[in-house]
Amino acid sequence: MMLMDCTELYSLNQLVHLLRLVHKGCFKIDIKEFQVLLYGGQVVSWKNERREELLFMSSKANWKPPRAIRGGIPICFPQFGNLGSLEQHGFARNRMWSLDSDPSPLPPANNQSSVDLILKSTEEDLKIWPRCFELRLRVTLSAGRLTLIPRVRNTDNKAFSFMFTLCNYFSVSDISEVRVEGLETLDYFDNLNNRQRFTEQADAITFDGEFERVYLSTPTKIAIIDHEKKRTFELWKDGMPDAVVWNPWDKKAKALQDLGDEDYQSMLCVDSAVIETPIILKPFEEWKGRQEISTVSSSYCSGQLDPRKVLYGFH
Repeated sequence: MMLMDCTELYSLNQLVHLLRLVHKGCFKIDIKEFQVLLYGGQVVSWKNERREELLFMSSKANWKPPRAIRGGIPICFPQFGNLGSLEQHGFARNRMWSLDSDPSPLPPANNQSSVDLILKSTEEDLKIWPRCFELRLRVTLSAGRLTLIPRVRNTDNKAFSFMFTLCNYFSVSDISEVRVEGLETLDYFDNLNNRQRFTEQADAITFDGEFERVYLSTPTKIAIIDHEKKRTFELWKDGMPDAVVWNPWDKKAKALQDLGDEDYQSMLCVDSAVIETPIILKPFEEWKGRQEISTVSSSYCSGQLDPRKVLYGFH
């Protein structure tokens, strides 16, 4: 019955080409060059016009609920990491979302490249996090640009605060040949050093070992440059001032049950996040974020993202 209801909703809004049951209970939505699971509201695949996969997915990803799926773009809400009393990264990535037939005030998504999802607080959620909320997500692909618009509405009678992160697992050729630009001179919390606060001294971030930092007050634009593939991911974000950069490297990869021993070589997480200063919403207030990812040739971005010169805002 659930499959029938979902199919009717998609047909009504002309949102998808196909809805089917896969991976032991996860409904998957195929929309042209990207795929979204109702489980976790998670984008799990995004391909370019040459059908090349742009998002990393672990070779040992656990697709069986209630485990989180390592790869794609998981959503961390209402907590990041272990910075709170909830399970790691909160519960949104471990819940079954629904199709959102009324995404107002956003206009209806009446094309073949967009989908709206919603997660509402349940009785079980209220036992561990007693706040009533609606978490919405719009995913759109247009002109090679993948856009995610998350929104959180307080439907409770009291204010609450939350953290939020879009965990972007980028597929790269060789992590040792990747650099990140746009975070130079910024302060960060080093999660490998008891979350001590430091200032980035490097001209660009490169990788030769385990790396896990939360960069603060970051610019709107960050570039992930893959020299071997001669490809740059441009990450534009709004409403999410922090950025998490993570690669587990070899020892940590072997310790993670849902990550292949060599998977660290072909992945890099650069996340759009709200961590240092949680969002506070009064009753019936709504927060909205925005993230856009596109790809360009590496030579276009390299060396051009001095944070002092980056324009704040979408082009």
